[in-house]
Amino acid sequence: MKRDRLALALTVLLSLTGGYAGAASADEVPAPKDIPFNGSLRIEVDATDLNRRIFRIRETIPAQPGRLTLLYPQWLPGNHSPSGPIEKLAGLVITANGQRLPWMRDQFNVYAFHVEVPAGASEVVTEFQYLSSQGGSQGRVVMTPDMLNLQWNFAALYPAGYNAANIPAQASVKLPAGWSYATALTTERRDGDTVHFKTIDFDDLVDSPMFAGKHYKRIDLDPGAKQPVHLNVFADEAEDLEMKPEQIKAHQTLVTQASKLYGARHFDHYEFLLALTDNLGGIGLEHHRSSENSGERGYFTDWEKTWQGRDLLPHEFNHSWNGKYRRGADLATPSFNVPMGDSLLWLYEGQTQFFGTVLAARSGLWTQQQAQEMLALTAGVYDRGRPGLAWRNIQDTTNDPTIAQRRSLPFRNYQMSEDYYSGGLMIWLEVDGKLRELSGNKRSIDDFAKAFFGMGNGEWEVNPYTFDDIVATLNGIAPFDWAGFLRTRVDGHGPLIGGLEAAGWKLVYTDTPSDAFKAMEGRRKGADLTYSLGMSINDKGDLTDVRWDGPAFNAGLAPSMNLIAVNGRAYSADALKNAVKAAKDSKAPIDLVVKRFDRVESVRIAYFDGLQYPKLERIAGKPDRLTELYKAR
Repeated sequence: MKRDRLALALTVLLSLTGGYAGAASADEVPAPKDIPFNGSLRIEVDATDLNRRIFRIRETIPAQPGRLTLLYPQWLPGNHSPSGPIEKLAGLVITANGQRLPWMRDQFNVYAFHVEVPAGASEVVTEFQYLSSQGGSQGRVVMTPDMLNLQWNFAALYPAGYNAANIPAQASVKLPAGWSYATALTTERRDGDTVHFKTIDFDDLVDSPMFAGKHYKRIDLDPGAKQPVHLNVFADEAEDLEMKPEQIKAHQTLVTQASKLYGARHFDHYEFLLALTDNLGGIGLEHHRSSENSGERGYFTDWEKTWQGRDLLPHEFNHSWNGKYRRGADLATPSFNVPMGDSLLWLYEGQTQFFGTVLAARSGLWTQQQAQEMLALTAGVYDRGRPGLAWRNIQDTTNDPTIAQRRSLPFRNYQMSEDYYSGGLMIWLEVDGKLRELSGNKRSIDDFAKAFFGMGNGEWEVNPYTFDDIVATLNGIAPFDWAGFLRTRVDGHGPLIGGLEAAGWKLVYTDTPSDAFKAMEGRRKGADLTYSLGMSINDKGDLTDVRWDGPAFNAGLAPSMNLIAVNGRAYSADALKNAVKAAKDSKAPIDLVVKRFDRVESVRIAYFDGLQYPKLERIAGKPDRLTELYKAR
């Protein structure tokens, strides 16, 4: 009866909206099939409109007379979510044999466009613009006066009914005059400022983005290698490209250490795409044969101050093995419009986060001390800084790419968001400790890396995995109840710091911040008092986070309030920290004046335990497995 009422309501709705002969319904979008596609997509992009940041696309698509459904990529690998920027597609015109064809967007799938191909036509031509972000709340900026980032998923439609890997695509791009470019694609020829690439399947085209710009330098990170690796650096200014030999050496060592870790390479060549910029939007996105990365302009020229971000390239390079060559079976979908499952992101991203920090240390991009201090920051989060673990678990956060899509959250520490990254890191640190314990320190997480990712040197076809595959590999290294071990950590609500003790270290809290903590505060331009007052403040006095059930929270403070004064003095980070120190001795509550909307009010926080910063200390009498883990192979 209910179904009949719904059907009647839909019929009435269609009649009121003018209907449409053959109006689109959810089941009219053809499912992808593993069948050959007849012909090749021809995608032409004009990326020269720097002033207005507009990409202009013309695409020729082989087609047969009858209904054709064109799809705009929705589920983007690496984003783990239905985040294809459909809102930026504009001006869509479809023609065949020079005649304009009417199209209709699917009523239930806004990424699908239906069109009737007329008799006698063998192809359709689509023309549209991608109106890239102008900044602010419009998303990541991908075009500036000095560089651009072309991602083929935003510059192409593809026909429904086929696996994306079965659709050949030939792409070209017109660049601003004199610009250089880098991509994993193979260049067929360059006609002036237009670059033509060799035909590749659409799946791999989308996995092969481009950086281009005025100021560019290319470094061979593995000279003479059969499967070469290059660092392609684009910068706002030419001076940002100045590099010292020891800096290049650290990046070369990263490649060497990754090869020693995994024992095989799953690419024919690999291209790091790195933008040093204040203008292009920040990014760290993995691809099979490349990665999109951004860093501070002083990445090379201010080396001692920018070290904290130097685990990004190790992280994304790891993804060539973990996440691209091997990925969770529920992520290995046949096209970009089939929903992805994120259930195994605690391996895909969590272990990559773990090995990203390990390879940063092994390569010399970080020192041992820096790696240990960064681990202390992560451990502090999963010891005291994630009250949300009381109601959520790491497994549930694998749904966050779809739930939150990285939108800002009112109480992130309580709501949690994509904690499979850092929480996953802590789980895999504990796995390393357990493997060492079970084997008398003869086996470690390195053995898992080689066994799970190190087969088939040179292969780069996707090799999916399941939870049972993870467990079986661990059991092959050191027999144990690995299924129970992993499920307890991933599904549980514990503090997730057991790996520290196994490594011979413990987490303590001191009143002096580490260099890593000070660097983090500097990058965020504020004060982080998470482990004392339970709040973080930016340089304008805005509360950016308040720890659930912490002292500040229980005094009535919340994110978005503005801190005006501390103990009768105008707010500054130093004034607030000095007040916390003074309260430890005086036992007098800290007096704050805060602004909430248009109201100013006084708040007193009775907190007397002083400043608290996470730090690692050695456990006397236990072997130092952490130093061993971070040591170059």
